[in-house]
Amino acid sequence: MTTTTKLLAGTLALSIGLTGLSAISAEAEGRAGDGARFSELDADGNGEVSLAEMRAFGDARFEATDIDGDGALSMAEILAAREAQSADQREARISRFIERADANGNGTLERDEFGAGADRMEARFERLDADGSGGLSPEEMRKAREARGFRFGRGDGRDRG
Repeated sequence: MTTTTKLLAGTLALSIGLTGLSAISAEAEGRAGDGARFSELDADGNGEVSLAEMRAFGDARFEATDIDGDGALSMAEILAAREAQSADQREARISRFIERADANGNGTLERDEFGAGADRMEARFERLDADGSGGLSPEEMRKAREARGFRFGRGDGRDRG
C-alpha cells in the first residue's frame, strides 16, 4: 500500500467518522446533518450510537464506495462517492427550501412564494449594515461571509449571525 493510498484510506475513515458525529450533533440540535442521520447510525434504536454501530456504519459506507467490490478504494471510487454525496446534500437543501417557501403546498415555487423571504432578507441586510449607511461595504460583506462559513469558498450557506 502506497503512502498516498494509506493517506486516502485514513482520510476516508476520518471523514466517515466525522460525518457520523456531525450528523448526530446536527440532529440533536434539530437541524439536518450532512451524511447519516442519527436514526441511521443508531441501528438498534436504543437512543445511543455505540462504537460498534459507528464501525458498522463505516464498513457499510466503505462497501458502498467500493464500486468494483475488490476490497480497495481507488481515487475514482472515492471521488464518485464524494460527488454523489455533494449532489445528495444539494438536493436535500433545495428540498428543504421548497418545503419552507411553498405556501400552497403544490411542490413548486410561484413568484409570490419565492419573494416571501424578502422580509427576512431586509432584516438580515439591516443587521449586516453595521454602520447604518444603507449599503454594505466590502468589510461588512466579508464579515457576513465569515459568519455564514464561506471563508475560503467553503460553507453550507446557513446564516449563523
